[in-house]
Amino acid sequence: MAKWIQQEGPDSDIIISSRIRMARNIDTFPFPIALTKAKSKEVSTVVSQAILEGKDDLKNSFDLITLEEIPQIERQVLVEKHLISPNLAANYEKGAVLLNKDESISIMINEEDHIRIQCLLPGFQLDKAFNIANRVDDAIEEDVKYAFDEKLGYLTSCPTNVGTGIRASVMLHLPALRMTGYMNRILQAANQIGLAVRGIYGEGTEFIGNLFQISNQLTLGRSEKDIIGNLKDVTRQIIQKERDARSTLLSNNGVQLKDQIHRSFGILCNARILNSQECMKLLSNVRLGIDLGILKEMKTDNINEIMVMTQPACLQEIGGKALSSNERDIRRASLVREKLGNNKHMDK
Repeated sequence: MAKWIQQEGPDSDIIISSRIRMARNIDTFPFPIALTKAKSKEVSTVVSQAILEGKDDLKNSFDLITLEEIPQIERQVLVEKHLISPNLAANYEKGAVLLNKDESISIMINEEDHIRIQCLLPGFQLDKAFNIANRVDDAIEEDVKYAFDEKLGYLTSCPTNVGTGIRASVMLHLPALRMTGYMNRILQAANQIGLAVRGIYGEGTEFIGNLFQISNQLTLGRSEKDIIGNLKDVTRQIIQKERDARSTLLSNNGVQLKDQIHRSFGILCNARILNSQECMKLLSNVRLGIDLGILKEMKTDNINEIMVMTQPACLQEIGGKALSSNERDIRRASLVREKLGNNKHMDK
């Protein structure tokens, strides 16, 4: 399991992970959409050599994965662990990824841009994630000349990334705001100030398990400091609103809330069939119960791990074979029972 899944970080009761992603292109190659397969391999070689044969000590912690050479299920597992994008997995013929040992850094090659540097850390750690990503960026730039314009900044395939090329994002668990009906207001307010709110796998994906990704939309004309600072300020406000909503629910509807949490735990410990949507919803309730101290002797990182392990591709990789939808639902329920069944959690 990746570092962001296994470990807790600052404000991890609400912020599951912080991510910085930098988009870069090499000035001597066409953008990936116009690359031939032969040229895409050249790009992969240039980028991987800059890391694996570079001067920075980072080179000792990375492995190169050529996506065409691994099974489709393994590519999807990388998506479910948030290590590559769905877009890169879908266009795997030209793609590769450099992945470090604890899976906190991934360098996607030939996604929408030649290089997508990503640092993903547990909890609220945007500044630390930026510093790590910036170090990787500098290491690559030692040997690679980026496509850069003095007025526009870094040149990218999508105009919204032109400029700094940076996307900062946080993944938040916001069950109380959704239960109290305030989530739509949060979404509208975020969009009005230039932030995007997406599902757990990014653009075009649905909101499940009360998980939301919030990120900046534009990079042109804004510094990295401004982009990260704006997201941090908004995130702190959302954290406070979620905590206030949790407190209100506990004060005004404590018995009902505890009943919902315990029922969710009971279903997860006893169900024989669980689809993805139901499983994520129930796990969200259990995670809320842990954060509020209603469920004892459990940790949120255990729930994070189960949320990832019960995704379709991860289930199949664990099982060692392809599974039908019904088989996955049965295996998902079995895995959850195994993970939760021995917890002595109940309050008195």
